[in-house]
Amino acid sequence: MSKDYKETLLMPKTAFEMRGNLPNKEPQILKKWLDENLYEQIMKKNEGRPLYVLHDGPPYANGDIHIGHALNKILKDFVVRYKNMSGFNAPFIPGWDTHGLPIETAIAKKGVNRKTLSPAEYREKCYQYAAEQIKNQMGQFQRLGVLGDWDNPYITYQKEYEAMQLKVFAKMVSKGLIYKGEKPVYWSWSSESALAEAEIEYEDIKSPSIYVAFPVINGKGLLDTDTSFVIWTTTPWTIPANLAICIHPELEYAVVKTNKGKYVVARVLVEKLTQELGWEDVEIEKVYVGSELEYIECKHPLYDRVSLVILGEHVTAEATGCVHTAPGHGEDDFNVGKKYNLDVLCVVDEQGRLTKDSVYFTGMHVDEANPTVIEMLREKGALLKAGTIVHSYPHDWRTKKPVIFRVTPQWFASIEALKDTLLKEI
Repeated sequence: MSKDYKETLLMPKTAFEMRGNLPNKEPQILKKWLDENLYEQIMKKNEGRPLYVLHDGPPYANGDIHIGHALNKILKDFVVRYKNMSGFNAPFIPGWDTHGLPIETAIAKKGVNRKTLSPAEYREKCYQYAAEQIKNQMGQFQRLGVLGDWDNPYITYQKEYEAMQLKVFAKMVSKGLIYKGEKPVYWSWSSESALAEAEIEYEDIKSPSIYVAFPVINGKGLLDTDTSFVIWTTTPWTIPANLAICIHPELEYAVVKTNKGKYVVARVLVEKLTQELGWEDVEIEKVYVGSELEYIECKHPLYDRVSLVILGEHVTAEATGCVHTAPGHGEDDFNVGKKYNLDVLCVVDEQGRLTKDSVYFTGMHVDEANPTVIEMLREKGALLKAGTIVHSYPHDWRTKKPVIFRVTPQWFASIEALKDTLLKEI
């Protein structure tokens, strides 16, 4: 005999529907909150209670929200709601960041050419785009159920916000916290902008690979002038900016006599370089510790100036053990250059073109300059070998174009002067 077991289950009766039906149900809930002015009611109820402010580190006004935005706003909403139910007055003022390169990049993709517009016209285009993005994102954040003062957000393009920024900045200037200096940065010539580490992507590219000889002109009584230091680089366009050759203070360096001349390289690399550069009749004449060779002077292979031999802990025995050093185009180069009071020679402009300081290569883009520099090194008898190498190289994540390293003037805020105050506050 069959039995309907369903009838034997003692289940509670409920008004909840069997299906969530959230796509239809959620908008109704949100509308109810809006119609009842729920946020305003909460603020009125908690008026006079201890203030708890969770600052909305603003999203960028650039495109639809993504899962990162959702996680950020939902977690903030958890905290603010909890605090409002725990005896605090916890307002939530949403905000948006509306300045910078992403907006310029976005409107460029829409066909806006900033070079054909006046600065005022271009800023107006950026403003219109940002305002449109804020409207879209605001609706999307509200759809997530986030409670806040959506009628009165803070937006960085608001004149009141900019005025307050200027007041704070003026106060920092008056206290001597702001100073101008130079800093090596990733520079995107395709965006004409400095890039942060987070804006860098790495992709494999084919680059030149060259070995260059820097002849000794003052060997400090240790090296003869028929001897040359050997450097290796994948950026020939930086050779015009070379001011030094960096070696490791504790590494052994060999003076190698070959059928092609006398060269200084890291001792552990003699065998490798013999094969790489096609040396014959190789003989190690002398061996020095790197620190002994400090301040030896070499001649720049292209210009009538000195390339100083200096010491640096960043040097490794990978290529030649002698590192081509251009303080204007590399972080290690810049730092070691400061130690030796070298000039900061930057030979490339914002668009990636060599400046008049490069003399022979003025106006050439870095890619165009590479083969020209190589050819001139060959004519001067300084090129020991030229080839290519495939390696991982930093690219601008927006334009997907390779970036370069260049030192640019930057404004800095002195954290050192604020350190004690900051520590006290936290």
